[in-house]
Amino acid sequence: MTAIALSNRNAPAIRAEEAFRLFCSPGKHRPSNYRKLAQRARFHLRHASVCRYGEIQTYIFEPSRKSRGTVLLVHGWGAEASFLAAFAEPLRRLSFRVVALDLPAHGRSGGTHTNLAACARAAHRIAAIFSPIAGMVGHSLGGLISLWVAEGGAPLAFPVPVVAKLALLACPNRFLDVTRTFGAELSLCKKAQLGFERRLSRVGHRPVENFSAVDLINRIGSDVMAVHSADDERVSFSDAEAIGAASPRVRLVACQGLGHSKLLYDPPVIRRVISFLCPDDALPSAPDLAEINSRMVSRLRAYPC
Repeated sequence: MTAIALSNRNAPAIRAEEAFRLFCSPGKHRPSNYRKLAQRARFHLRHASVCRYGEIQTYIFEPSRKSRGTVLLVHGWGAEASFLAAFAEPLRRLSFRVVALDLPAHGRSGGTHTNLAACARAAHRIAAIFSPIAGMVGHSLGGLISLWVAEGGAPLAFPVPVVAKLALLACPNRFLDVTRTFGAELSLCKKAQLGFERRLSRVGHRPVENFSAVDLINRIGSDVMAVHSADDERVSFSDAEAIGAASPRVRLVACQGLGHSKLLYDPPVIRRVISFLCPDDALPSAPDLAEINSRMVSRLRAYPC
């Protein structure tokens, strides 16, 4: 996330509110070339049906045969649906309906400010519309959102029926680590940091310090695959190790050299995720995935989040 210094003369309560507003402004955390990257990535959504549910933009890839269920793609903070497009066509060919959404204040969805709870509500709404959900793929904070949707806890009204499998890509474990890193970038004092986290706790209807992937995994019955690159510069590999140790239902897949974002268009990673979601079917061929990779690499190399 972009480090923006806040004025030292402000009182801790004011600085806490400024930090909260900045954290909840996804557009502030994007690189200068984001629009160019997004325009290129959106090319891969051209075969999707575009539907809008209120302020939420969705992209739907319908299978050519009878659907075996929906796979929901949930992007990371400051990103958008198009950056997960490499997963859509292989899953569609295996008779899944694939639904990707732009979270609130992301991509072409409405708004300029949002928070994790609002994003969870949006993803939950889309999942309920397109249930049963055979699987979810979430990148970065999109992984935490996916787990939250599967759990169905406050402020969500209910768990989404039958989220059979979740693939978490570069997912953080403790949300508290995310907020502490953000506060350190802003040089928040202790009182301002605590005020910032209290605001997040209020909108999330749960204490920030208790909100973790491990806790959510232990509350749901879904099988989980956690894919993480050892050289991830944004989310420590130790987060993946903690997630992997959370339950016998979690499968940890370690990779190298993919950082935080390159795994989104890496053919071996795509194959592992699809094999996890659909183990009983023939996978798209290596040439098919190599073609996907060649089309995506130039567009997503500088993916921001």
